[in-house]
Amino acid sequence: MKELLAPKLKAKPPKSGTGFGNAASNKAYDPAVQMATEQAKVVRKEGVIRIDSAISDETADNLRGHILEQQQIAAIETDRDVSSSRMYYGVENRRKSRCDLQLSLLRGGFSAYLDNEIDFELSYKKPFTVADALQEMLGKDGSLRHLYENLVTPNGELYELAAVITDPGSNRQMVHPDLPYNSKAPLTWGQLFLLRTHTSKANVVFNSGDADEKEQLLLKSDCRLSTLKKGDAVLFDARLLHCGNANDEATRVLFNFSFRNPEVKGSLGYKGSIRPGYEGAMTLGDMTNALNAYHVGGDENPFANYVA
Repeated sequence: MKELLAPKLKAKPPKSGTGFGNAASNKAYDPAVQMATEQAKVVRKEGVIRIDSAISDETADNLRGHILEQQQIAAIETDRDVSSSRMYYGVENRRKSRCDLQLSLLRGGFSAYLDNEIDFELSYKKPFTVADALQEMLGKDGSLRHLYENLVTPNGELYELAAVITDPGSNRQMVHPDLPYNSKAPLTWGQLFLLRTHTSKANVVFNSGDADEKEQLLLKSDCRLSTLKKGDAVLFDARLLHCGNANDEATRVLFNFSFRNPEVKGSLGYKGSIRPGYEGAMTLGDMTNALNAYHVGGDENPFANYVA
């Protein structure tokens, strides 16, 4: 099986004789914007792209530690009150060796919602690792910001914010799309990927009920394994056929967020893993504004104006 590698792309230079008369034209010839244009072409054609070093190793380590700490808090709270499970867990609701943990955007994480003031004060003083990671990806010079703007525009709705945690013993998922086929890519957000299966034709075959046709689709598809290293990212069209691999090694943590394409109206046919109250609360533009307030303006809790 081939490995999913980051494509070797180059930002196209501006055409000769083109001026830089205003801010819009300057942005158009920003190398980062041009690179995102080339990356978006890959996503639209293949359905997926790998981005190496989307965040720094240090931030990745801090984020992993924060997420595992949040997992412990969620386990304690749901053991006390099982009805609170919906606040913490998403699609993968505490399945064996697999957890889909819905993350908080407030400084202090889950401690911000609890009554223990001592724990909250201690957690508030820690680095705001979720914001730091999002800053490196979606902030002013973020590694993914311009690519997301190209694919879903600044009006794209934050649709998922979670972490997939798998422990040794977690089984491989069945091959599946996250969403039924739609003429527009509903959202983007990794695993094992079957390239170019985000099309209407592939969707019809996969859902036809004909086992032989489905098997041939799976056998003939260009399958790629995303062997991500610390800090790497993979962004894919949620209509693409894919599956999470089995885990027989150490605990893995995958930070996961997605944005909904604003051109897609109505139900997506798939509920995103996101905390109750966060649905429809923020767009990509809101996210970048909040991150700017955090990174430049010194706002210690920049998402508090958007989510409770």
